[in-house]
Amino acid sequence: MQSSSRSPQLTGLLYGLAAYGWWGFVALYFRLVRHVAPPEILAHRIVWSVLILAIIVAAKKRWSSVRGVLRERRMVVHLVASTVLIAINWFVFIWAVGSGHLLQASLGYYINPLVNVLFGYFLLGERLRPAETLSVAIAAFGVAWITWSVGTLPWVSLVLAVTFGLYGLIRKLARVPSLEGLTIETTILLPLAGGYLAWLASRGALAFGHVDLRTDVLLSLAGIITALPLLWFAHAVERLRLATVGVLQYISPTIQFLFAVFLFHEPFGHERFVAFAFIWLALAIFSGSNLMLARRGLPTPEPEPEP
Repeated sequence: MQSSSRSPQLTGLLYGLAAYGWWGFVALYFRLVRHVAPPEILAHRIVWSVLILAIIVAAKKRWSSVRGVLRERRMVVHLVASTVLIAINWFVFIWAVGSGHLLQASLGYYINPLVNVLFGYFLLGERLRPAETLSVAIAAFGVAWITWSVGTLPWVSLVLAVTFGLYGLIRKLARVPSLEGLTIETTILLPLAGGYLAWLASRGALAFGHVDLRTDVLLSLAGIITALPLLWFAHAVERLRLATVGVLQYISPTIQFLFAVFLFHEPFGHERFVAFAFIWLALAIFSGSNLMLARRGLPTPEPEPEP
């Protein structure tokens, strides 16, 4: 009995590690295609994602669920808004990886849970627990420190954190399942993405089919790279406590951070180390508080899948 009760948790943990590990390593993928313009990479991600998601929806027999979402006007309005946000988030992340700003991107996904707390407070009227207030204050100091010491606002971090935070908020209000939601979002973007690729082709500026076979293969894998971790995340959430998933979510920005510093050799001087130290301290307090609440059986913030 004991081993059977552990099995779903172990399976969920493996799914969670796979999903968040994949979202961390995806930086390598975008690094490999950095010779392609970010708008074209984004367009390929959308087009190929629609194809892969359609196959998955058909295999899981979820088309009736997709049609049900489309019949709800309120859900459609929410999904149009979330589509804009996810497009901005995807584009900024692709640009950041290709232009040597992965460190800022990782900072953005580190502070995202704390941004979610602020959105809950200001937009949903949720009360802040003392640990959350302290965590947000420490993280804000870390952002202020890096802005003052480096001399520029870490706009990549803030755009990624804010757009993904708003995206999660809208998806929470819409209450649309992840698979159906992403399928509709990418389909909404499909005409723009397909039209843009057709325009590039008409100008002879399309990288796909005109660089090398390696580039073509990498770009065509964008759909699998987007859809696969989403399914793993869904399986993890079904089997694990939300507090556990909430801790796992720091795996991906940690991998991105390590890649940025040790593989891509992005600048990481004293001023950036201090800023990250404050962010890590804030997240340690935040996560520790959530774990204590989970042990008491109290609700904890629900993590969102990464884009």
